[in-house]
Amino acid sequence: MFRIARDAVDARALEAILRDGDGGFVTFVGIVRGRGDDGRAVRGLSYEAYEPLAHAAFEEIASEARERFGDVRIAIVHRIGDLLVGEIAVAVAAAAAHRAEAFAACAYAVDELKRRAPIWKKEAYLDGASQWCENLQ
Repeated sequence: MFRIARDAVDARALEAILRDGDGGFVTFVGIVRGRGDDGRAVRGLSYEAYEPLAHAAFEEIASEARERFGDVRIAIVHRIGDLLVGEIAVAVAAAAAHRAEAFAACAYAVDELKRRAPIWKKEAYLDGASQWCENLQ
């Protein structure tokens, strides 16, 4: 399950990757914070993506996770458009027979998604200013 969403992200929907025999299911949900990395008050974020390459990156990351951690399934949903503080920007899940593999695969997928997917973030501040930001944290 890989998706670029224009509407609210339902993190519970990622449970669709679960199979009988899975004992570990780990999710990461990234939420729009009220403060930027520099401490400024944030009104919201705006995300843009190059969707064909984003989907390809999601699939490549999931394939690499399987190579590294065994029989794991990955789900990634990333929102684009304008988001307000408190809304879900990204949800990543990993399912596996055991928790260690699920945790490792989820962490790997989140880190690689932030590093490689062609998704860009713009912070909008309460003072009316805005700024494109690196999407590394």
